[in-house]
Amino acid sequence: MMAKVLVVIDMQNDFVSGVLGTPEAQAVLPRVSEKIKTYPGTVLYTRDTHRADYAQTQEGRLLPVPHCLAGNEGWALCPEIEALRREMNGGVFDKPTFGSLELADHLAHVNNIVPIEQLELVGVCTDICVISNALLLKAVLPEVPIVVDASCCAGVTPAAHQTALSAMAACQIIITGQE
Repeated sequence: MMAKVLVVIDMQNDFVSGVLGTPEAQAVLPRVSEKIKTYPGTVLYTRDTHRADYAQTQEGRLLPVPHCLAGNEGWALCPEIEALRREMNGGVFDKPTFGSLELADHLAHVNNIVPIEQLELVGVCTDICVISNALLLKAVLPEVPIVVDASCCAGVTPAAHQTALSAMAACQIIITGQE
């Protein structure tokens, strides 16, 4: 028996409708919700997670927009995504950096028990957190096909989204959902 895993990257209020939200992120929200509802496997979630000292971190100095502060409304998964996560009892990985080492370790462990047939990623921001997690997972699980559904991702800008998709494709990550 093999497993399929969908990883929903950072579908949080601050990245969709909050301080770092974009029209593109708002547009993919219904598609991500539908993908979760119909996915024939395990669904896991990441949450960008910062603390009160965000401004003193390297990220905070380079991106001086406080966001995804643990426990705040902006940090929470979007309401429709959180409702699906609760309904399906999906695991959540809080991550203080762009890529989640904890998620990568967890999936490597799962793959040792039940081989993973495919990992699929959706979410935001394509050019920061989606690409970071896709490349991290490719490094940890080089023989597992990793798919990114472009129609269920949004970047900081449309151009940055496209650049990230091209970079991932160059690294043997399968890109689907492109027009």
